Amino acid sequence: MVFLGTPDLAVAPLDALVAAGFDVVLVVTGPDKRRGRGGLTSPTPVKAAAERLGLAVSHDPADAASVDADVGVVVAYGQILKRALLEAIPMVNLHFSLLPRWRGAAPVERAILAGDDRTGVCVMAVDEGLDTGGVYATVEVPIDPSVTADDLRAQLTDAGARLLVETLRRGLDDPAPQEGEATYAHKLATDDLRLDWTRPVDEIHRVVRVGGAWTTVGGRRLKVVEAEPVTTLDEGSHPAPGTLRGDAVATGSGWLRLRRVQPEGRTVSDATAWLGGARLAADERLGAS
Repeated sequence: MVFLGTPDLAVAPLDALVAAGFDVVLVVTGPDKRRGRGGLTSPTPVKAAAERLGLAVSHDPADAASVDADVGVVVAYGQILKRALLEAIPMVNLHFSLLPRWRGAAPVERAILAGDDRTGVCVMAVDEGLDTGGVYATVEVPIDPSVTADDLRAQLTDAGARLLVETLRRGLDDPAPQEGEATYAHKLATDDLRLDWTRPVDEIHRVVRVGGAWTTVGGRRLKVVEAEPVTTLDEGSHPAPGTLRGDAVATGSGWLRLRRVQPEGRTVSDATAWLGGARLAADERLGAS
């Protein structure tokens, strides 16, 4: 077996395969990353895990075709595999959605932003399309309305590692074609994470749960790290979106209570502590231009 993966997300599946007794003859991962100004580099999380496990490592995917392996396993590798490699060795991919919904780079984030109540993991065949291969096995995972993308990703990784081991132990038959309407999980841009306070509170909360949500205050960025919808705040007539009442922000429908924030150029802090030292104007509105 050859394993191809790069980020933290791929470490648990690699560990699970080795613990289950699969012979991983080569791990292919992304290049080492340069850190800081000293020219020092650090390995990818998968390379560090492979070295811990005593496995051979390569940064060249073509090397996967040169070893004695009957299957390749791909988990968040981050590169498109060429046709020659796919023809040389069959590849399976662990994809973190219920295909064909959310093909692409950011399936966990897009599922949360869309308000999906469930997602899952697929073990699928790798072909030249974007997550278009047939599916060998699937497991569903419910999406709690308060779960963050990081926590959901951890749930999916654990479920996917178990599913991968079970599927490979059982042996690969012909995969089932994907059925249903395909949707695409495009990588998130900075503007996708900007909080639009005119939107309903549940939609805004989803952006916060994804991670990296931000707004502005006094012309400077403010990251909203943690927040929760408020259902009991009674302020009479609803003020303009972005208006602060203590640690709660008016939205297009309802209120969002700030829990943790990160002002521009500073560390994450408790929202109440930030508000106590921010000296905001009485009519200050978050997100106002």
